[in-house]
Amino acid sequence: MPELPEVETIARGLAKRMEGRRIARLDLHRGDLRWKIPSGLKTKVEGRRVERVERRAKYLLIRLEDHGVLLLHLGMSGRLVIIDPGSNAELERHDHVVFHLEDGTHIRFNDARRFGMLDYVHADRLAQHRLLRELGPEPLGPDFTAERLAAALKGKRAPLKAALLDQQIVAGLGNIYVCESLFYAGLSPRRLAGTITLERAERLVRAIRDVLKRAIAAGGSSLRDYVQASGELGYFQQQWAVYGREGERCPGCDCKTGIRRIVQGGRSTFYCAKRQR
Repeated sequence: MPELPEVETIARGLAKRMEGRRIARLDLHRGDLRWKIPSGLKTKVEGRRVERVERRAKYLLIRLEDHGVLLLHLGMSGRLVIIDPGSNAELERHDHVVFHLEDGTHIRFNDARRFGMLDYVHADRLAQHRLLRELGPEPLGPDFTAERLAAALKGKRAPLKAALLDQQIVAGLGNIYVCESLFYAGLSPRRLAGTITLERAERLVRAIRDVLKRAIAAGGSSLRDYVQASGELGYFQQQWAVYGREGERCPGCDCKTGIRRIVQGGRSTFYCAKRQR
């Protein structure tokens, strides 16, 4: 599933092509994805100018001129692909939603597994949407501070990695970037979340911000179905320090065991037992 850097990369790519242009036509090739697509969506969207494309956690927000907002999630296999004007590219089997812009550009929402979603909400009610209202602070935003993180983790007996995957504590982080951030912060994924002091929280906030910024600069990490909106791959997987590197030499110390893999909450965790305490 695309994580924050991948969704941010897609949002930036879409912004370049959609902002300031009208959605001339919306084609819906089925009535549902993960959930039912809102009835009357075509009427609410067609003819509206796209004012801004943003990201909140792992969700894409397409803001329209009449204060309507399209809320999208890519799910496990979803892709948003830009088709240039005049292209003869044929519609693919799983192109379930197609945005036709006034300049001839097509934006195709392709989702083979149909775990993605598309919803419509008025901007005034966006913060209270059932998928957004419980989300924690954005890790790249001003509200994500060491003080706030330490307070959110206080008293929690869950492993630190599991706590960081809780979207109510911090929004948008997933398995890959939590593993990488914990490595650079020198903190074990097994450590109890409640043991994070302010000093450790400061290290962790710095590491999370740095990892996410570098990942966004690299276009995210390409795994399975993920590509940028332009169709290009992301390249941050070439910079992974621990994720997917079981048995390899630790890039941060001289340990003999190298990178270890354990399973936490049904997900693979990669870390260095010597460097991360």
